[in-house]
Amino acid sequence: MPSKSNKPASSGTTGRRRPQPQAQTKPKPKAQTKPKPQAQMKPKTKNKIVPRGLPDASQDKRGRQAQRRISHDRNRQRTKRSRSQRSEAAQPLFVEGRRAVAELLESGAHIKRVLVARGSDENLAPILEQLDARELSYELVSRQMLDDMSLRSAHQGIVAELEPISYASLSELIAAAGTGDALIVVLDHVVDEGNLGAIIRSAEVVGAAGVVIAKARAASVGIGAYKTSAGAAAYVPIAQVSNIASALKELKEAGFWVGAATEHAEQLAWDAPLEGRLALVMGSEEQGISQLVRQACDFECKLLQRGKIESLNVAQAATVLCYEWLRNTIQRSKES
Repeated sequence: MPSKSNKPASSGTTGRRRPQPQAQTKPKPKAQTKPKPQAQMKPKTKNKIVPRGLPDASQDKRGRQAQRRISHDRNRQRTKRSRSQRSEAAQPLFVEGRRAVAELLESGAHIKRVLVARGSDENLAPILEQLDARELSYELVSRQMLDDMSLRSAHQGIVAELEPISYASLSELIAAAGTGDALIVVLDHVVDEGNLGAIIRSAEVVGAAGVVIAKARAASVGIGAYKTSAGAAAYVPIAQVSNIASALKELKEAGFWVGAATEHAEQLAWDAPLEGRLALVMGSEEQGISQLVRQACDFECKLLQRGKIESLNVAQAATVLCYEWLRNTIQRSKES
C-alpha cells in the first residue's frame, strides 16, 4: 500500500506549469507639471503719444540726441523768422517822383527827410519852395544814389523818406464816415502793392471814408503802394484788421450795406444797390473773395463783359464800382 507523502501533488506528467499569479502593478503617479511662466508682454508703443517728427523719449542715447538736435533746429528757425519780421518792420519807406512827393507835402504827411539829385531841372523848383515853406530841409545827393534807391527807376530827381505809417482802427473809419452816405472799400487779401495803391487812389478820388485791408497774407502800405496811389495814401484812412468777416459784421452794425464784387454773381453792377452807405468788398487777385466773406455780404454783383478775357484787374474793377457808387449816390440825392 503506497505511503502518503506530505508533498503537494504535482500538476501531472505533461510538464505544464501552474500559472503564476500576475503581480499587481501600482499606477505610476502623474508627473506634476510646473506651470509655465507667462511671457512678459512688452509695453505697446502704438498708443503712446509721441510728438510728430521726434523720436520716442524712451529710446537710447542716440534718440535723445536726435530729439535735442531737432529742437535746436526749430528754435533756430523761429529766431530767423522773428529777425526777418523785425527787419521788414524796420524797412524805411521811400516815396519817389515829383507828383508823389508834392502830394505828400500837401497832405501834411510826416516826412523824415528829402533827397534831391544834384543838377536837377527847374521842374523841381515848386517842390523845393514847398519844402522851404514847411521849413523842411533837403539833402543834395548824386543821381546814382537815387538810382540805387529807386525801385522803378522813376524817381525824377527827388525821393522822400516817410515816418512809419500809422494805421487807423476800424472804429475810427466808422466815425470818419459819419451817419450819412459813405463808402468804405474792403479788400479781401489783395497781395500786390501796386493794386493796393491804385485802389486807394480811386477810393480817395470818389471821396471814400476809408479802406480796410487784412493784417496777414495781404499787401500793406509800402513803397509800391505809396507810389501807385500818387499820394492818396496820405489822405485816406486805412485800417488793418485780423478778420475780414468780423469787420463786415461791425460795419453792418454801423448801418453799412455790404456788397461783394465777384464774377460768380448773377446780378449786374448796374442793377445792384451800389449807393448810400456802402461797404464794397473786392477779392484777391488769384482767389477772389473767400466763401466765408461772401456769406457775410448782403448782395453780390459783377461787371458786364463782352470780350474774351476772364475779368478785369481788381484795381480796375474797383475803380469802375467806386464811380458807380458815386454816380448812384449823386443821382439819388438829386431826386430827393
